[in-house]
Amino acid sequence: MLKMISARIRAFAIGNPLAVRYGVDGLLIMGAISIAVNNHAIFALRMGAGDFQLSMIQFLPQILNMIFFIPAGLFADSLINKRRMLSGALIMAAAFFMMAGLSAFVTVHTVYLFLGFVAMANVCIGMYNLSWQAYFPEVVAEDRRNAVLTFRARITMIISVLMPLVSGGILASVQSHEGKVIVHQIFYAVVGLLLITNAVWLRRIKAAMPAAPKRVSGAQFKAAVKRLAGNKPFIGFGAVALFFHITWHMDWTLYFIGQANYLHMNEFLLSLTGVGATLAQLVTLAFWSRKNARYGVEKPVTFGILGLALCPIAMILALSVPARMGIPVFLAANFIAHMAFATIALNFFQCLIKVVDKEYRSLSISLYSVFIVASNAVMPVAGVALYRALGGNMYALRNTFWIVFFLRIIAALVWRLRIYVMKKGEDENGLLQGEGAS
Repeated sequence: MLKMISARIRAFAIGNPLAVRYGVDGLLIMGAISIAVNNHAIFALRMGAGDFQLSMIQFLPQILNMIFFIPAGLFADSLINKRRMLSGALIMAAAFFMMAGLSAFVTVHTVYLFLGFVAMANVCIGMYNLSWQAYFPEVVAEDRRNAVLTFRARITMIISVLMPLVSGGILASVQSHEGKVIVHQIFYAVVGLLLITNAVWLRRIKAAMPAAPKRVSGAQFKAAVKRLAGNKPFIGFGAVALFFHITWHMDWTLYFIGQANYLHMNEFLLSLTGVGATLAQLVTLAFWSRKNARYGVEKPVTFGILGLALCPIAMILALSVPARMGIPVFLAANFIAHMAFATIALNFFQCLIKVVDKEYRSLSISLYSVFIVASNAVMPVAGVALYRALGGNMYALRNTFWIVFFLRIIAALVWRLRIYVMKKGEDENGLLQGEGAS
C-alpha cells in the first residue's frame, strides 16, 4: 500500500513539477501565516490589548500597504527577475515576526510595539503576495493555471487544518500565563524559520515567460495609469470585487469578539473554527475545480459569495440558542457556510489575471490591491464602530451581523450582474464579427 502511494506521488511529481514546486511554496507560506494569524489576537490580549487595539492588527498593515503597494508594483515591473523581490520580502517578514515575539520582554508600550512589528511583517507578506501574483503568470501557462492553483490550494488547506489544531492544542495544554507567552514567542520564531526556508525554496521556481522590465519614472507611471483607466474589463472587475470585499471585511474583528466575549471559546475551540472552515474548503475543492474547468472561473464565485452570506447567520444562530448549544451550533453552521469558499480562494486571482494589462501586470495588481487593502483597513474598524453604535452588547452584535448578511446577498447579485454584462458584451462582439465577415 505504501509502495503504491509512494509510486503515485513520484509519478505526479515527475509529470507536474510546477504544481509540486508551488505546492511546497504553499506549504511553507501557509504554515507560517497559519501560525502567525492564530497567534496575533490571543497574544495581544495576553499583553493587555482592548477591542480597538485588536482591530489595529488588521488596520495598521493595510494602511502601510496602501502607501507601499504602488511603488512596489513599479519596482516589480522594473525587475528582470521578480523572484528576487519574493525572496527579499519573505526574509524581511521573518525578521519582523521574530521581533514581534520578543516585544513581550519590553515593559513600556508593549502592545503598540507588538502591533508595529506585526504591521511591518504583514506589509512584507503583502509585498510577497503582490510579486507572487505578478510572477505566477510568467511561470505557468494559462491552460495549466487552474490545475497548479488547485494543487497548491489543496496543500495550503491541509496545512490550514493542521496548524491551528497543533498550535491551539499546545496553547490550551499550558496552564500559566507566563508559559503561554513563551509558547507564543516560540511560535513566532518558527514562523520566521518557515519564511526563510521558503525564500530559499523559491530559487527552484523560474520564469518561462518573463515580462520585459519597465523603466521606473513619473511619465511611465502616468502613461500606465492612463492605459489602465481605459481597460474596461479591469475597471469593471475591480469595482465589483471591491464591493464584495467591503462586505467581506466588515465582520472580521466581530467574529473574534463574538467567539471570545459571548461564546467564551478557548484557544483550542478558536482553532477549531478555522479548521472547520478550511476542512469545508478542502472536501469541496475538487468539486469546484471541476466546475471551473467546465463553466469558467466567474460563475462559481456566485456560490462562494452566497456561502459567505451564511457566515453571519452562523454567529446569529449561535447567539440565539441556549448558551450550552452556542459553540456546537456555531462550529456546524460555520462549516456549512464555507463549503463554497474554495471559489473565492481559487477563482478571484484567476479572474484578476484574465483582465489585467499584460504590459503593466504588477502595477495593475498593485492598483487593484490598494483598493482591496483600503477596504481591509477600514471595514473591520467600521464593523466594530457599528457594533458599538448599536449598543456594544450581544443584541447589537446580532443586529450588526444581520446587516452584513444583507450586504453580502447584494454583493452576490452584483457579481451575477457582472457575468450577465460580460456575456452580453461577448454576444454583441460575436454578432459584429459575424456581420463583418459576411
